[in-house]
Amino acid sequence: MVKEECKALLDALNRVAACYRQLVLTIGGTSDSQNLREELKKTRQKAQELAVANRNKLTAVLRDKTVSKEDRAEFERLWVLFTSCMEILETDMKRALELGQEFPLNVPKKHLMQTGMSGGTSGVAARAMSVQNMKYDADHNIDVVDLKDLENEINQVGEMMYEMEMKVNVPQWTVEAKQDPGAELNSAISVAASSIGMIEVESKSFCNARKAAAGSVFSAVLLLAVVLAVCVVKLS
Repeated sequence: MVKEECKALLDALNRVAACYRQLVLTIGGTSDSQNLREELKKTRQKAQELAVANRNKLTAVLRDKTVSKEDRAEFERLWVLFTSCMEILETDMKRALELGQEFPLNVPKKHLMQTGMSGGTSGVAARAMSVQNMKYDADHNIDVVDLKDLENEINQVGEMMYEMEMKVNVPQWTVEAKQDPGAELNSAISVAASSIGMIEVESKSFCNARKAAAGSVFSAVLLLAVVLAVCVVKLS
């Protein structure tokens, strides 16, 4: 039961962190707006709430001496995944701070960059918050106020990660993976190879059909030429 709860919390954190990264990529682009800054704030706070829940749950389990060796190995694997997700989240928060400082909303002379990202971001934020529609209620100067909060939250995340290392010592190199090295890459290559094989078979079939059709046309033209030649000889 506890193992499933930990997996569910970690899965939720991964989804929210992925949504947050996608939102960060739109800062300074054509989709940047006051609503985006509010979406970033809410998504970031949701990720931190899930991070605290993950930390508390996994820390309690890993410090429990009664946990079996097999279960402990699985919890340690989840812990490594959790710490990796936190490192990515911290990196994205720092990137959001830098981009937010570089592209403030209330400076009209500041040119936005063409990031290649376009379209609305409310759908991404709604998925992160597990709601159908986002509600916006932030002040017009959210980009200035939120940057100060973001800077403090980055420090809090760094402190939390340091405390995690002090409370639970799980070196990443001691955790065994559940799959062989390169298993995902090999599966992707095999799928690509099978796709290429199907394309080659279809290409060969298509080429054979074209050759047969060309041969038929050539034979018909040759036969017509012979008939015309015989007619010319008889008429002459």
